[in-house]
Amino acid sequence: MKFELLASVLKRALERGATAADGFVMEESEGSASVRMGEVETVTHAHDQRLSLRVFAGRASAAASTSDFSRDSLERLVDEATSLAKVTAEDPCAGLPDPQELIARAPDLDLEDTAGEELTPEQKVELARQCEAAALASDPRITNSEGAEHHDRRTHYAYATSHGFAQGYGATRFDVSVTPVATQNGDMQRDYWSSSARKRLRLEDPAAVGRTAARRALRRLGARKIKTVEVPVVFDPESAASLVRALAAAASGPSLYRRSSFLLDRLGAKIASPVVTIVDDPLIPGGLGSRPFDGEGLPTGRTTLVGAGVLESYLLDTYSARKLGLTSTHHASRDGSGVSVSTSNLMLLPGRDTPEALIRSVKQGLYVTELIGFGVNSVTGDYSRGAAGLWIEGGELAYAVEEVTVAGNLLEMFATIEAVADDLTLRERTVAPTLKIGRMVVAGH
Repeated sequence: MKFELLASVLKRALERGATAADGFVMEESEGSASVRMGEVETVTHAHDQRLSLRVFAGRASAAASTSDFSRDSLERLVDEATSLAKVTAEDPCAGLPDPQELIARAPDLDLEDTAGEELTPEQKVELARQCEAAALASDPRITNSEGAEHHDRRTHYAYATSHGFAQGYGATRFDVSVTPVATQNGDMQRDYWSSSARKRLRLEDPAAVGRTAARRALRRLGARKIKTVEVPVVFDPESAASLVRALAAAASGPSLYRRSSFLLDRLGAKIASPVVTIVDDPLIPGGLGSRPFDGEGLPTGRTTLVGAGVLESYLLDTYSARKLGLTSTHHASRDGSGVSVSTSNLMLLPGRDTPEALIRSVKQGLYVTELIGFGVNSVTGDYSRGAAGLWIEGGELAYAVEEVTVAGNLLEMFATIEAVADDLTLRERTVAPTLKIGRMVVAGH
């Protein structure tokens, strides 16, 4: 049905004078159930559909999208997009990829849960309750909760071009999460934990998620403020992943051709410590970011972004590659009606040290467990974010720290990564192990 829909839309675009066109259809259903202190807060179910269309008149292009799949709506969409393309200025970099480069057959990456029946709303509520109850029962100091949630999503994608290409795939995702609150001597601290998977049975046990969240909240009790110092900083896996995301954003085509990236003209240059290797691998079976082809129908494959500290590749779709005089790395994604660049399973590869060994190597420093705010300058790489975590004293975690800021420059930070731990887990689309940066400014009061 989706391919027939796309075929008719693309056929009409050519009949209206487009020289080429492509279309992307997404159909999605999702549901969630959330509880707080055992009581049901929300139960939701939603269905969404969207068709995104790009049409080209020579080297001029226009894009449009709709969630209304009625015949009148689709005809209007095509006619308006085609008319707009005809009056738009030409761009020599616009156009579809070479048809010969499109994927011939999409591999099965095990992205869809086809086993068993879908959970009822009551079952989702029960899983959220189990998660929260385990957190509350784990310690008397866990006195409250900001809630727990079970969420699932089922999506189908279809892509077609006026050259006759048509491929699609389905994907599912399941999540369970909780945010408990710990209290002691008037001090109140909260933390969060979650589990996500393509298959429901691969989700971590909800009670285990709750207990982990509780431990994270408890270790924040008694948090102190510190004076400004320059010390080694150890980032836990979740906060380390945010550094990897910031680097990937700077390596993406749109940032580069707009000249708003600190990685401009650095391809092939050393930008990080030799212990840093970052790859993007969309072909991991069951990976949360896996996809058989990109948003333009190009086959996906493992890309080494940084290899032993050297910037080996940018992240490019067809348009940004042409703008930069390079070739696409097959990182196109459909965002709204247009095409953007995104990663899949982006990973800082693990080292050989344990997280405990990294902490033991620090006489005095900060172990970061949470980053707050958005303090990254994409042009210069200057970095400054609020943080919370644990103070390291004599190679051991001594006490909780809050209301500090960690500051530096991303290039200098990556260059001074002294060690990467062995605790990489594919918990999300962008992941990293624990890592240690030699020195950073930790600003307190």
